[in-house]
Amino acid sequence: MTMETETSTAGWQLNTHRRWLAESVELLSSMRFAISLLTLISIASVIGTVLKQGEPMSNYVNQFGPFWFELFGKLGLYSVYSAWWFLVIMGFLVISTSLCLIRNTPKMLRDMRSWRDNVREQSLRNFPHRTEWQADCERDVLVAQTVARIGHHGYRAKVIEKDGGTLIAARKGTANKWGYIFAHASIVIICVGGLLDSDLPIRFQKMVFDKSSFAGNGLIAEIPAEHRLGVGNPSFRGNTMIPEGGASSTAIIPQADGVLIQDLPFSIQLSKFIIEYYSTGMPKLFVSEVTVTDHENGHSFPATIKVNEPLIYRGMAVYQSSFEDGGSRLQLRGYPMRGSANKPFELTGEVGGATELDKTYGDHYSIEWSGFRPFNVENMMQDGQDVRAVNPNQGFNQRFTASLDRHLGSAAKMADVREFKNVGPSVQYKLRDRNGQAREYHNYMQPVEVDGAYVFLAGMRESPSEPFRFLRIPADDNDSVDEWMRLRNAILTPSMREKAAAAYARRALPDARAAAGGLRDQLQASALRGLTIFAGDDNSAGYVAVSQFLERIPPQEQEKAADIFMKILNGSLWDLWQLARQQDGLAPMVAEERHGRFLQLAANAYSDAFFYGSPVYLQLQGFEEVKASVFQITRSPGKNIVYLGCLLLTLGVFSMFYIRERRMWVWIKSDTSQSSHAIMAMSTQRQTLDFEKEFGSLQDKLTQPSSR
Repeated sequence: MTMETETSTAGWQLNTHRRWLAESVELLSSMRFAISLLTLISIASVIGTVLKQGEPMSNYVNQFGPFWFELFGKLGLYSVYSAWWFLVIMGFLVISTSLCLIRNTPKMLRDMRSWRDNVREQSLRNFPHRTEWQADCERDVLVAQTVARIGHHGYRAKVIEKDGGTLIAARKGTANKWGYIFAHASIVIICVGGLLDSDLPIRFQKMVFDKSSFAGNGLIAEIPAEHRLGVGNPSFRGNTMIPEGGASSTAIIPQADGVLIQDLPFSIQLSKFIIEYYSTGMPKLFVSEVTVTDHENGHSFPATIKVNEPLIYRGMAVYQSSFEDGGSRLQLRGYPMRGSANKPFELTGEVGGATELDKTYGDHYSIEWSGFRPFNVENMMQDGQDVRAVNPNQGFNQRFTASLDRHLGSAAKMADVREFKNVGPSVQYKLRDRNGQAREYHNYMQPVEVDGAYVFLAGMRESPSEPFRFLRIPADDNDSVDEWMRLRNAILTPSMREKAAAAYARRALPDARAAAGGLRDQLQASALRGLTIFAGDDNSAGYVAVSQFLERIPPQEQEKAADIFMKILNGSLWDLWQLARQQDGLAPMVAEERHGRFLQLAANAYSDAFFYGSPVYLQLQGFEEVKASVFQITRSPGKNIVYLGCLLLTLGVFSMFYIRERRMWVWIKSDTSQSSHAIMAMSTQRQTLDFEKEFGSLQDKLTQPSSR
């Protein structure tokens, strides 16, 4: 009794296990499970398309903030296609599709070989597409005639004698089943190829061989072995940047927590980099002329790498990805932008390097040279932004704002009309303070015509996610910033402001009676006060300080007061400029329109400079350009497998949509020795107009009288 109970329990457990396994296989191979996986893959693909993949982590922090950056990072959204959950979904899709193939392919193959000859005469009468006719010939003659006629329509036929009659079973388009097999097999093949080209081999090496990402700085040749991948790595995708005349035998593989160094079995030396541009400034062609040297046998050969024309060698593809600056050497002149110092200084830099700024001009600043462009084709008639971070409409009358705005400097405040011009070389750099905070600057070497006047554009932004906002420094008669710097220094010097106020009062009221009556002293005091307000302090300067001063005036008097204030300010600034030139031993400026325009732009630039945020203005004086080419180097063993899968997918889709399976049965019985009776029926998987037409054609053909 006990043994029977144990046997029964074991059998029940075995049956339960088999039932659970069968149900699991049924679920995994079901259509609804596959569709669910494809839906998840589609959602992941949308995320990977909308969210830029493989960007530096700092970019994501700036874009999303610390909280969402951490959350998205844990979900693996910055590298969706190599995230563990995406690979799991792909793995389940392979399993699901494979099980579906294993379960259904034998059935489909059997069905393709089957003639379905187990039909009966009566069952043919139940088909919706059928016909019957009498033939004045013997049964054998009608059978041969029918086989020939349906064969003429592309049907293969089999003749079977059964139940006192003859059954002709015919089929056409059974290759339609191959469409389902190819389509499902292609999904498996493409997924396998994709998994082979994923970072699974790198993850395997990290887990098994203790490879780890490198997050520090240093020479590539000195990076330890635990951060390097051998030449036998089966799959990778990395980048290398090579300056002209330089060489590289490694590729950099970005990782979430650093980089891995991929050693190559050959070295690439960049002999020459060639680039051509469209008139809009977009690159039209960039080509790298390289020399490849094999490490194993020392063989060297020249090669040319173009966009979409990679170099294929040793199972690796070297693509022309992009181009960068390879360390151009720069000569610049610096102008102090804090205090009343006006003595320029010279400095040099190299793109990719850093230069310490003299402490005379700031409290421990370093300049990180991030970019150089030998020419820039810009749309000089496009809406831009000012460097000022204020709302001029805030705090005072809008009519006064409109009047004052005519005096405010605005970088590229223009109509939205496209006008592309080459505005010459530019330099881009970051100015980092002792606390690690940095602002980015983009300064053009040559003056640019904006709103009918030539100005030096000095761009600034506080984070990479922001566009550059430009300070416009007017060019003087010698196409330099010297006059603006001279005027700026004078504005910030109290003694010069006092002299300028006195000179303006004498020029505006030359009559001795005005001096005796105290009017000249009053005007001098007003001019000095206006210059002092405009010069500003640590809190505000320029037109912002003027607007704050005018806010204290009753609203009904603001417009009149602003008009008087600006007239006195503009007049005293002119005298201040002349005194500054006289102090430097230069002749006074001729009072003409172009000099008046310069003075207006200079005042605008002084006002905007309060928001420039740099202790110095750096102007590019000369350069020695060094180009660099960026190559993407890949080893993709799954590429040909994916190509095969795509071919099968194409054949499968074509077969499913353009090949229709049709079945036909003709039952022929003898009525007399000289006549026969026939029943014909047809079926198809999809009822279409073409099938109706084909049925009608066969019906007419088969029921025609036999020819003797």
